[in-house]
Amino acid sequence: MPFPPNSPLVTAGQSTPDVLPFRGITLLVVEDSRFTCDALRLICQRAGGRLRRAETITSARAHLACYRPDVVIVDLGLPDGRGETLIAEVAARGLPVLAISGDPDGRAPAFAAGAAGFIDKPLGSIADFHQLILGLLGTQTAEPLPETVPAADPLALRDDLLRAAALVAARGADIAYAAGFVRSLARAAGDQGLERTALQAMTGTGRQALGLMLADRLAALGEMA
Repeated sequence: MPFPPNSPLVTAGQSTPDVLPFRGITLLVVEDSRFTCDALRLICQRAGGRLRRAETITSARAHLACYRPDVVIVDLGLPDGRGETLIAEVAARGLPVLAISGDPDGRAPAFAAGAAGFIDKPLGSIADFHQLILGLLGTQTAEPLPETVPAADPLALRDDLLRAAALVAARGADIAYAAGFVRSLARAAGDQGLERTALQAMTGTGRQALGLMLADRLAALGEMA
């Protein structure tokens, strides 16, 4: 199973219950990339928090109808619409909401929609992420956890690459969304070559080249149990 159970996790020698900065905090992450969500899940769990995931705006609305998360994190490029739409809805309900994106140009639209902060892909400092979340909640910062962002499960990366390849190859597909998804994934994975090819595809050219590069990345991962 790519993702660990949806409950707080503390690894041996890493932290103790009295220094868990996210203890009692529930985050709803609206993100279509399993690779990015996996990294966020590990960070939150190791800080004592709980993360729930929605892949679409529709799914996120269903979550929000059932419970009230402490913080909502919304990706800007989602399968059923722009994240700014959901950000505006969440902000109107008085919930703290952050934007996350692999597109730096999304910062201004996200803030205009009501986001209280912006998280760049790839994820950087854990301490900065802790400060951002706790600052929104008006909570004092606890002892920081290690700075290194935990490595996401490679199975999650493979799943995202498979989904990206299917999106790019689909007849009549929304190439702008597909290429945007690949670009965001490439930034999260630190793959500059794939990011450049995705950017080219977003302009309307290079779709075939993007499909071939995705096939190469999948082949490089090899067979995984």
